[in-house]
Amino acid sequence: MDPDSKTTEYDVVIVGGGPVGLLMAYQLRRFGISACVLEQHEKETQDAYGRAIALFPRTTEQLDQLDLIEPMLQLGFACRTSVTYKDGERVIPGRVWTFMENIKDTAYDFTLVLRQMYTEAILREKLDSVGAPYYQGIECIDFKTEESAQSESHPVTSVFKDKKTGREFQLKSKYLVGADGGRSFVRGHAGIPFEGDTTEDKWIRIDGIVETDMPITRSYGAIESRTHGNILWAPLDHGATRIGYAYSAEIAARYPDGVTQEVAEREAIEAMKPFKVKFKEVHWWTLYTIGQRIAKDFSAHDRIFLCGDAAHTHSSGAAQGLNTGIHDAVNLAWKLALQIRGLARDDVLKTYSPERMSAVQRLISYDRDIATLMSHKWPSWYEGDRDADPYLLLGEIFEEAASFNTGLGIAYAANSINRESPVDGGVAPGSRPPDVELTAPGTNQKVRFQRVTRNMARFWIVVCTGDVELTRTSLLGLGKFLESAAELTAHEAIGWVTICPVVGCSPYEAIGMQPFGDTYYDPANLAHEKFGIDSRTGGVLILRPDGLIGTAGPIDGPWVKEYLSKVLKL
Repeated sequence: MDPDSKTTEYDVVIVGGGPVGLLMAYQLRRFGISACVLEQHEKETQDAYGRAIALFPRTTEQLDQLDLIEPMLQLGFACRTSVTYKDGERVIPGRVWTFMENIKDTAYDFTLVLRQMYTEAILREKLDSVGAPYYQGIECIDFKTEESAQSESHPVTSVFKDKKTGREFQLKSKYLVGADGGRSFVRGHAGIPFEGDTTEDKWIRIDGIVETDMPITRSYGAIESRTHGNILWAPLDHGATRIGYAYSAEIAARYPDGVTQEVAEREAIEAMKPFKVKFKEVHWWTLYTIGQRIAKDFSAHDRIFLCGDAAHTHSSGAAQGLNTGIHDAVNLAWKLALQIRGLARDDVLKTYSPERMSAVQRLISYDRDIATLMSHKWPSWYEGDRDADPYLLLGEIFEEAASFNTGLGIAYAANSINRESPVDGGVAPGSRPPDVELTAPGTNQKVRFQRVTRNMARFWIVVCTGDVELTRTSLLGLGKFLESAAELTAHEAIGWVTICPVVGCSPYEAIGMQPFGDTYYDPANLAHEKFGIDSRTGGVLILRPDGLIGTAGPIDGPWVKEYLSKVLKL
């Protein structure tokens, strides 16, 4: 980028080149939107390892749908088991991380552990492959929005400074996204309050190659200590391990000169007793203060948006930080893309902030409790026996929040794109449908539902046929309706898929007519059952581009058109 050149225009300018900013830009380019990323740090001089490590199932599903997951699977550690130790003895059943062992209805029935350094490198490579500009050492120092600008113009003017040369330049864009971390310049300059607090609790995280006599080492571990909190033992990529523990005031008093790597190692060794631990290599360590904060709004002036740590910060206790940021980016990207391309109605983009704020508020409420309990303290609301074991309550909270931790149970309330469904017992609008296995015509090969609907720039109309005789009239009626509704079959933001419980020599013969889009078989009625669709009468699901249910109903054209006309410009 030449600071002396004329002001450059983009659809979206993204401030912050961490994983969330990189993912935003990558998606937007895939969806046909011009975007660039500007990062104030030189990544080569930042901490090489550390930071976020855990990608939970819903996150990996989203990365799969964006064609990102394969290189991560090659490098990461797939963890499916957990272990809890207390006083050197294994606790059965375990506590805290046991939700990893009972993950259903997804191909990603594990936690993918991959240090952020590798995640970012993969995202930068992918970003380069789609031709999105990425710049380092560039700091955002100002921006302003022209309130009266036309919707198709570039009303945001942002000012950047090259930190090496000191030269300043401007960019114009339709939207500006702040993915610039907990100290976000974008959030502060937009005047969005960052509400919440910090505590007196501090934690240490230290990564490296270790030797230990602990019996089970390649499972996500919780080692229960009275002096160092609920100790995290996390197997990492490349044979490494992370140890995390509470750095209490009592421990800090032993080190009046502050914390060094030597101190971090020494206390990690102390924390793990009676197990022996030896660090062969230390890759990274940090000491940080626990707190929970959330932006009062995730958008400003309808042109400025916040994602990731710029919008919310919390402890690493439940390992949700990067996952939550990725969910922000996925939720926002398709809405921005459809808005910029002139395909979506304005109400669609306006759902970003309330949808993501609702999920983050739940996380922060939950995080306050687990962060306190992990430090071997009781939450302020607790009125039970203070001499009891707080780790028992910690385990209960993790168990109750299992579907939230995996991300598979995160759901959004009714709004302009999540419409109440008339299908009894179906998957609720705003929720994720199970990723069931279907059968491809001819080859009878298994194919996952999310693979069939993985184009995240479209609303998917999923026609689930039922008994051939019972549904023939409905299917013929839908086909007839679509003959005069080309806006539903030719629209670039609408895709069609047919799921049929009858296996035929061809899709045409299976349903007795031309199917709607590609057809896949559901011979065991598993998809119908999981989606809450009567296998006799069938039904229609409408998926949002991010794979969540928008609504559902009978096999009928008018209501499908009515729904789509309120979210898309038909």
